[in-house]
Formats: sequence, structure tokens, C-alpha cells
Amino acid sequence: MEYKNLNEINASDFSLDILQSENPVVIRGIVSDWPIVKKSTDTIEKISEYLLYFYESDRIIAFASKPEKGNKFTYGNNQNQMSFEQLESTLDLVLETISESQKINNPGTIYMGSTTLDYVLPGFDQDNNFFIGDVNPLKSIWVGNKTIVPPHFDVPDNIAFVCSGKRKFTLFPPSQLKNMYIGPLELTPAGQPISLVDIENPDYEKYPKFKEAESHGMKAILEPGDGIFIPSLWWHQVESFGDLNILVNYWWRDIPSYMGNPMDALMHSIISLRDLPEHQKQNWINMFNHYVFNFDNKNFDHIPGELNGSHKEINDDLAKELRTLLLKNLNR
Repeated sequence: MEYKNLNEINASDFSLDILQSENPVVIRGIVSDWPIVKKSTDTIEKISEYLLYFYESDRIIAFASKPEKGNKFTYGNNQNQMSFEQLESTLDLVLETISESQKINNPGTIYMGSTTLDYVLPGFDQDNNFFIGDVNPLKSIWVGNKTIVPPHFDVPDNIAFVCSGKRKFTLFPPSQLKNMYIGPLELTPAGQPISLVDIENPDYEKYPKFKEAESHGMKAILEPGDGIFIPSLWWHQVESFGDLNILVNYWWRDIPSYMGNPMDALMHSIISLRDLPEHQKQNWINMFNHYVFNFDNKNFDHIPGELNGSHKEINDDLAKELRTLLLKNLNR
């Protein structure tokens, strides 16, 4: 099935309002003035020289796979194994391996996954920076050759910039969760649960509901200098092309710092709610709607102010109190 094209704008039409959108958008040429992007037509050696200027020899985590295992970071034949190896390395060795691999007809895959810029390349973002408003994003860099990261989601909002090589993004809205055939939450290739469907060659007999997800899918191919905004919880597969592919992305959650990761709440809900009798689960749905999803201050006006704890507007101090109470209850 052919996917719909993602919505696109040009850099001249970009405004920070786009980062409040509920839908993804491609921004053509948004970082075409970055020095790293301007070097994208140079040799791997020249690009590596630029990156290593900022590098301070810190150890990094790399992922590698042999040619016969393909270039997708997914599960292996054994359900407890992955299709790749994770190893500790250095950025200069990763870049050297990528440079050597371009001389081979069927090279393996080498990839430095998401690594914080401040850690691995301090000072890089002073030359290659993008303003996204008052939020304080986590800035990361990805460096590799030809790779495929299967459909997954991120909790934060995300804007990603292609700096070298090409990338194909294939996205599905959060509403398609039930049709994506997601793997385990607790055993993931790189921290986030992934779809088990090969979206380029789907097995409809094994994954029949994926046809519905496909009908909502969108794709775009990004060149160096292009960016893509991916809202929270949107499923996205990312395929890299070219002998050297570099991507920089910013993650952020425009929320108070005391708020935790909703995935932790999901995991605890699986333990405490999922296997209850059906009639009890319906009662808990009502409870969650009252206290969380349809929360309304007016519903708690009857509670005296000195007793009104978790129903008040939450701040850092109250969050610490509630977290302490939660830990105490969990450790009983």
C-alpha cells in the first residue's frame, strides 16, 4: 500500500506554533545553514574530522550487526535475543568503521544511537543550534550507516534534523496502537517498545489489523538540512540511507519538572488493574476519569483546604510528598 505524504512546509514558513501541533510536519531546509549540513557533501573523512574536533574521547554505546542479519534493529530468532549486538566503543572507532564499510559490497551495520550532545560533542550545538522557544530540550545525535529503526514512539515531543545522508520517516497516529502489533514493554531493542510488523513487506495473515494502520500511515524522505516535527506518542519508523548518516534531534516535554514518565504509571497499572474482574475494571475506569482524565476542581470543593492534598494544584513540594507516599505503599 502507498502511504500518504506527510504535510510539508518550507523553512521560511516555520513558526514556533508548529511545535504545538498534534500532527507531524516536515520542514524543508530548516537547518540548511548548519556547518555540519554544509559539510554533508564532503567525504566521510572530512565530516568525521569536523565531528571529532568536538569529541573528548568519552565512551559511547554502539550497535552493530553482521550483513546476514540485516540492518534492522529488532528481535532475533530467539525471543530473548536481538538482531544486533550492543557494545561499548568510541566515536572515532565508529566513524572509522563506517568509513571502511563503504568499500565493502555488503557491509554490516554500525550505529551510535541516541547520545546526548553535551556528553559526546560538547560545543557542537553552539555552531549547530536551533531555537525552539522557552523549553529546555534534550539534544541528541545519531551516527551510522544504513539502518532501520522499526516503528516506535517517544513520550516527549521531538524535532529531528537530518545532517548527512537521507532518512525515510514512516509515521502512524497514536490511535493506531491496537493495529501496530507492539512487542513487549519490558524487553525492547533500545528502550522503547517496537512494532513487530515489517512495514515494508507486511505479513497480513500474521498481522491482519495492520492493514487499518497502513491506511492512516504517512511518509517522507528527508535530505540534509530538512527537519521533521513528531508529536508525542506518534509511531515512527526511521530508515537511513547513504554511507554516513547523521541526525540531531531535540526532545522536550513542556510540563513541570516534577511530573514523572507516564510509562511508569502504565506499567504499574498493568500490575494492579489489568487482571481485575471486568466489573471492577469498569469501576476503576470511572475512578480514573474522576481523578485524572476528566479532573475538575469543582468536584473537590467540599474538602476542607487543610485536607485537600492531591486534589490541589500540584507543585514540586506536593509532588515530592505524593511520590514519598507512593514509594512507601510500593514497598509494603
